[in-house]
Amino acid sequence: MKTTEIKNLSIAVVGGGYGGAAAAIALRNIGAENVHVYEQAPALGQVGAGIGLRPITVELFRQWGIFDEIAAVSSPSDYLEIRSADGQQVLAQEVWPQLNDFDQPNHTRIIHRGDFIEALLGVLPEEVVHLDHKLTSIEDLGGQAKLTFENGSTVTADVVIGADGIRSLVRKQLFSDQEPVFAGEHAYRAVISMDDAFGLGAEDNNPRFYMGQNGTIAYNLPLPHRGQLSYDITAPSEDGSWAPEITNDYLISLLEGFDERIVKIARNLDISQVTSRSVFDIDPVANWHTDSVALIGDAAHAMLHHQGQGANSAIQDAGGLADAFLEAGSVKEALALYQATRKPVTDELQRLSRLGWNANAVENAFPEQAAAK
Repeated sequence: MKTTEIKNLSIAVVGGGYGGAAAAIALRNIGAENVHVYEQAPALGQVGAGIGLRPITVELFRQWGIFDEIAAVSSPSDYLEIRSADGQQVLAQEVWPQLNDFDQPNHTRIIHRGDFIEALLGVLPEEVVHLDHKLTSIEDLGGQAKLTFENGSTVTADVVIGADGIRSLVRKQLFSDQEPVFAGEHAYRAVISMDDAFGLGAEDNNPRFYMGQNGTIAYNLPLPHRGQLSYDITAPSEDGSWAPEITNDYLISLLEGFDERIVKIARNLDISQVTSRSVFDIDPVANWHTDSVALIGDAAHAMLHHQGQGANSAIQDAGGLADAFLEAGSVKEALALYQATRKPVTDELQRLSRLGWNANAVENAFPEQAAAK
């Protein structure tokens, strides 16, 4: 599309998480001036734990001119290491893929989810982000779409980007009413001070996964810029309730045979500070777009966390969306091109993420890379 056409588009992004914020940044970067983000939360808060932003994602931050903002609240990592539960055996250790594929090395950046969202929203003008806007309905008008929010306000835009997460109302009302799929797992996450980590995560800035024989996995991501460790335990469970209640003793019971430092942390955790969630993804959605509405991130392709690709996929969606607007001749063509480019990639990542990990069959740290060869 011509620069003047992009400039004059009215664009509404539903959801102020990393996918929605990145979409707004990417579209503003190609000249869209009338972009607004509508987030249901009444205020921004620190939520979640640590994630890894891959080199190809970091390259987009450089292209958008926001690398310094991300680097200020993250730490570089050279490799990912997978160990046996007791930590005595290194099952796989690999340099992050694509680290050296760009003009300058792009290390994977380890970052807290809350810091990440705040950094992304922080580069947007204040008047662009609208809090306390919970979507109640979306109406596809063909060349435009109309949004209605719980606070009574309505917005009609030339383009609507549904970035409203795994339980997306945009997806449910326009594309698919299939519910999220329970993975038979729980995830327990906490961010703790390095002083309380008994030396775990102090070796360097690199994430380490500890693989239990019973399907339990301990994910440890150092956050040295915060002086903290992101401590995650994933374990099989038949309880599909959204936020299961747990105790320290229960966590300890999952960690038989694990590195003693992992067990000690579980014993000393303030359980009120642990996020306890059942793990869900969604089945691939056949279609992500109409002539004026498109899904992005978890709303389009929520995937399990095993490959660490959820946030990265959302950011790369944003980049692919902006590229499509530059290449295509109209909004309709751009949204179709965006889906054609990104959906095959995310379909495969959803599939691989569902495979999970097997402690007895860890051949490499990045199975998505091996599958692409």
